[in-house]
Amino acid sequence: MYEQAQSKRIVTKIDANPLLQKRNAENGVLRVAAYCRVSTDSEDQIESYNAQVAHYTEAIMKNPKWRFVKIYADEGITGTLAKKREQFIKMIRDCEKGKIDLILTKSFSRFARNTVDSLRYVRKLKALGIGVFFEEQNLNSLTADSEMFVGLYSVMAQAESENISANVRWGLQQRMRAGTFAFRY
Repeated sequence: MYEQAQSKRIVTKIDANPLLQKRNAENGVLRVAAYCRVSTDSEDQIESYNAQVAHYTEAIMKNPKWRFVKIYADEGITGTLAKKREQFIKMIRDCEKGKIDLILTKSFSRFARNTVDSLRYVRKLKALGIGVFFEEQNLNSLTADSEMFVGLYSVMAQAESENISANVRWGLQQRMRAGTFAFRY
């Protein structure tokens, strides 16, 4: 009976991912982009934004195995909703068009502060054969063990965002109670 079951096995051929084949055919040179974001237009945030852009431009240009694609950067935009970040959405579309092989970003909180968005886009890019390298966490989304860490860091980024919002609301309420809150016109 075991021998009969053995002879009836069905073999399914899975063709190679054409995007991965194309990338491997280009002598191992990866098309690399970076995603940068800051939440506010404050002076220190603008300095952080400029530093991120300069850092990733230089890092990509210096690596002989990388070809510079573009720096996608959203300035003064919250990371809680991807649909509000024009450059982020443009980057995802360029990935879908096969223009990018690897995305560099500072951290999960720069990539997305919403667990659902973070997981959705990392998984979507992974299915396309595109890695996201999170520098602060030293994590490449294409590695075998990355899924658990992607989920964990995404939850932490969302919790951090929620905590900041709660602290800001509390501070505003305290200033209103004390009569020291100044309205901006």
